[in-house]
Amino acid sequence: MTMTDAIEHGAGTSGSGGVEPAHLGALRPTDRFADRHIGPDAAECDAMLRAIGCSDIEGLLGEVVPAEIRSGSGLDLPKALTEERAIASIRKHAGSNRVFRSCIGMGYHGTVTPAVILRNVMENPGWYTQYTPYQAELSQGRLEALLNFQTLVADLTGLELCGASLLDEGTAAAEAMAMCVGIAKNTRHAFFVSEDCHPQTIEVVRTRAESVGIELIVGPVGEVDVTDANLAGVLVQYPTTDGRVECYRDLASRAREHGVTVVAAADLLSLTLFTPPGEWGAEICVGSAQRFGVPMGLGGPHAAFLSTREQHVRRMPGRLVGVSKDAHGNPALRLAIQTREQHIKRDRATSNICTAQVLLAIMASMYGVYHGPDGLTRIARRIRAHTQSLRAGLVKLGHAVSDSRDGGDLVFDTLRVRPVGRDAAGVIRAAADREINLRDFGDGTVGVSLDETCDWPLVRDLLWAFGGTGLEEPEDFEPVLDIPEAFERTSPFMTHEVFNTHRSETEMLRYLTKLQSRDLSLAHSMIPLGSCTMKLNATAEMVPVTWPEFGGIHPFSPREQWAGYASMFAELEAWLAEITGFAAVSLQPNAGSQGEYAGLMTIRAYHASRGESHRDVCLIPESAHGTNPASAVVAGMRVVGVKVSETGAIDLDDLTAKAEKHAGELAACMITYPSTCGVFDDRVREFCEVVHANGGLVYMDGANMNAQVGLTSPAVCGADVCHLNLHKTFCIPHGGGGPGMGPIGVNERLRPFLMSHPVIAPENAGEHAVGPISAAPYGSASILPISWMYIAMMGPDGLRRASEVSILSANYMAERLKDHYPVLFRGSKGRVAHEFVIDCRPFKKSAGIEIDDIAKRLIDYGFHAPTMSWPVPGTLMIEPTESESKAELDRFCEAMIAIRAEIAEIERGEADREDNVLKGAPHSIKAVGSDEWGHAYSRERAAWPVAWLRDAKFWPYVGRVDNPYGDRNLVCSCVGMEAYGESSG
Repeated sequence: MTMTDAIEHGAGTSGSGGVEPAHLGALRPTDRFADRHIGPDAAECDAMLRAIGCSDIEGLLGEVVPAEIRSGSGLDLPKALTEERAIASIRKHAGSNRVFRSCIGMGYHGTVTPAVILRNVMENPGWYTQYTPYQAELSQGRLEALLNFQTLVADLTGLELCGASLLDEGTAAAEAMAMCVGIAKNTRHAFFVSEDCHPQTIEVVRTRAESVGIELIVGPVGEVDVTDANLAGVLVQYPTTDGRVECYRDLASRAREHGVTVVAAADLLSLTLFTPPGEWGAEICVGSAQRFGVPMGLGGPHAAFLSTREQHVRRMPGRLVGVSKDAHGNPALRLAIQTREQHIKRDRATSNICTAQVLLAIMASMYGVYHGPDGLTRIARRIRAHTQSLRAGLVKLGHAVSDSRDGGDLVFDTLRVRPVGRDAAGVIRAAADREINLRDFGDGTVGVSLDETCDWPLVRDLLWAFGGTGLEEPEDFEPVLDIPEAFERTSPFMTHEVFNTHRSETEMLRYLTKLQSRDLSLAHSMIPLGSCTMKLNATAEMVPVTWPEFGGIHPFSPREQWAGYASMFAELEAWLAEITGFAAVSLQPNAGSQGEYAGLMTIRAYHASRGESHRDVCLIPESAHGTNPASAVVAGMRVVGVKVSETGAIDLDDLTAKAEKHAGELAACMITYPSTCGVFDDRVREFCEVVHANGGLVYMDGANMNAQVGLTSPAVCGADVCHLNLHKTFCIPHGGGGPGMGPIGVNERLRPFLMSHPVIAPENAGEHAVGPISAAPYGSASILPISWMYIAMMGPDGLRRASEVSILSANYMAERLKDHYPVLFRGSKGRVAHEFVIDCRPFKKSAGIEIDDIAKRLIDYGFHAPTMSWPVPGTLMIEPTESESKAELDRFCEAMIAIRAEIAEIERGEADREDNVLKGAPHSIKAVGSDEWGHAYSRERAAWPVAWLRDAKFWPYVGRVDNPYGDRNLVCSCVGMEAYGESSG
């Protein structure tokens, strides 16, 4: 490294004599990103070290991280860049991408994101730094936006219920397949997929079918045998992948008669014009809301959807927003019937879906709110008019344009053309000369898909590519625009007021701001969720995400057009491999749950390659994340639980006994490290050795990677594969419940099995690759620049320091709270890792206070609750992260100590066991401002229990939500909320 490099990157250099020249310190950059990202400064860190009785950070780490797994050398990563240089560097990557006009289709389309939504949702930390809305009282804004999404999709698809988003169209189709088997009560194990579906959807479904033992049949939809007693469901594409709008009414009728469920993968925008699937007989509808204002971004993130009939609600995967009421009788929103979800059902779950695509679902819903039903219909008609005009021009030029078998000229936005007098390759090259991408079907035909961004110059350029020489104008053609009566939509949709009142930008801005004000995010206060790592999502990291050079690229565009993406992928993969100690990394999984699934699938493939396909037992500690057993089931494994000791560690004796008992069939063991209980277990290598000795491989859940980076690694601990939650450790925002990314790192033995893709294979797809587990080759590619920026700006020293400070902050908070709340788990030397668990169970007996009461009371103090009742019921798991200053840590501790004092008042009989500030929490502004106040405690005690709340107060929009009422009276769409409760102040 030159002296100039050392100065610019902040590296030390001693010159020839071993003593650093004095002027170098003054020449170094002053805006080091790590100093901005990490909350406590050096003085605050020293104060926290003194408070816990440590002289320095190395002394603390020696008591926390077992010596045998400590990394001896630092991370071999580039030196940290300043924010300015990092943005300039990633701009070079972006500049290597070429944004062509995309006419490829296949479920991905150009769209226009209204600026009011781009600026005030996508680029707004008040929206993108929220957590999953498990605490409904401080999430009413995003819950309303998600209810709008559910209503929009349910209305357009003609079905009663829709969930609050899924990951992508391909995985949504796989979830629908699992639903079909469940609807058939697991007595049918075959699924038919029409060959007219998008190829990536077919292959994602195939991967899932193989893992869970479902027979997948792919063929012409006319050949499906609905009388097959083993057939659970049929998947059709509407319109087909090559653009035809087919009639499936008869198929749906015959299928219903024989107990077969029909699933439609539908284009949401087309349903403004064509008969919705629910009206022609589909029981389930899946698809993507990407073209509702969400950029293509080389494949994601996008909000997928799954809608269905009400009788199937308990088989739906993912989250579902429902209408309930609060303690005062006011309407209130919440996540409904969570007993369906993987964190409840665990190894009985049929889906491992955890992260949704909330931020993108909110964008899509707001696109619907802004345009309304009339606006969406106009957009759809304009697209179809351009498509039909193009069709007329192509026919005039003598080319053969495929027709629908039932509807004649009936298409929406896509044409399949067999050029006459020109070959397909020549047409595709000619279009590329004018920076237009077309689809090559590989059989001499060319696909052309139009979208919201199309205009007449595009149509002219397309006609030129097909051999047109004139300056064609719209009046030169007479396109067929009528839709046959049997196919035309006649039912109303999006009739609720919310979709018909926000036409001006002024009104839209105020609506967005109103909803934002009802939600707590990192813009308000720390969110101390154990295992969820809610840390700073720096603005500089977010800047590249909305650049068109990243957002405007179709995932199946030619590889040479996204050379900048490719170079960024290569760097990020190499950096993550260095951090994890593994040989290779796949960026394809677009959620942590998908990373778990992908990692386990590579393990399955490894065993199969050795002639040991029978290995299907997965050992999982009883304290594991709910996604772990659910993912194991989805990967086709049998779950065997392993006991956890009172210290929170895996019971080595039980692990050994189970591993030896199942030695002949052991496939894997899933562990989380540091443990789910927030402790670095000294015997982690022994755990891995036991599994390996009995023929299994070790999967490490990367949820707690924030305590490992730069200090140890999954490979050093002995794991074979690990997924990384980029939305936790590596700073992609949680987005109110998504997007997420869950890349996997693997060792050399698993490298040959990294995922491939049927359209464009990732560069590092293995020679014996597992099939795709996401619809796009690189998952949610457009948010990967966030993690690239984070690592580039932190550098090796900043990343290590982040881990150190996260551990220091947790131990400091545990020390401050230990005299008020018992800290349940500690390591062998009395320390916690980067998170810790406090015990609140005694309060139920001493004061009648449940864990929910403490969580709701924290809202009055302006905080989101820590992780509740996991890994132990009746406890709170607290993770401060490195981004929070000592002052914020102290503020949260003071809130918790004040709440303990409130509990003590009940214990002493000074406050009533039923009418007290905890049972009444949270106190909404409606309640505090009401003329009626029937509590024994004052309004001031309710709303302003500590002085800082006078300076800044987050007001919950509703009182405590009645969850059982919402499940008993399930309402999951906008149907006049005034019907579900009368305001009582």
